[in-house]
Amino acid sequence: MEIIEMQPAHWSAVREIYRSGLETGQATFEIEIPSWDKWDARHLADGRLVAINDGVVVGWAALSPVSTRAAYLGVAEVSVYMAQRYRGQGIGRELLARLITESEKIGIWTLQASIFPENVGSVAIHRSCGFREVGRRKRIGKLRGAWRDTLLFERRSSAE
Repeated sequence: MEIIEMQPAHWSAVREIYRSGLETGQATFEIEIPSWDKWDARHLADGRLVAINDGVVVGWAALSPVSTRAAYLGVAEVSVYMAQRYRGQGIGRELLARLITESEKIGIWTLQASIFPENVGSVAIHRSCGFREVGRRKRIGKLRGAWRDTLLFERRSSAE
């Protein structure tokens, strides 16, 4: 397994992994897969990774800006998604650890993640990579008509 920089050519595999995450109802409030152009516009140009196993994309991770305000240019939100059959094998943790390293190279000082409390695997991965739980955001949004809570996690860079 190798972790490399995501390229536009990886989009079809990334999209399918994202779709499987959406279908769980535990990964995101999104209900539709965006086009490559929309996905690309929502994520930072740096800090996009894919995990490749035997030539197949099995997971991805990316950074999104949290604000356009200058004071927050060093703050980014993380996304980590794994293909269903590769979940629970430690690859997601490796992706997140590598994303942390990459984020520090581009001057990100705080990473944050908003995770559904029921997504225990994602909570565990973030904790194992040094994220701390900041709090619970009760009824922060609706997914398929139901109010959902999220846990807000953050990690400060030790490289600042």
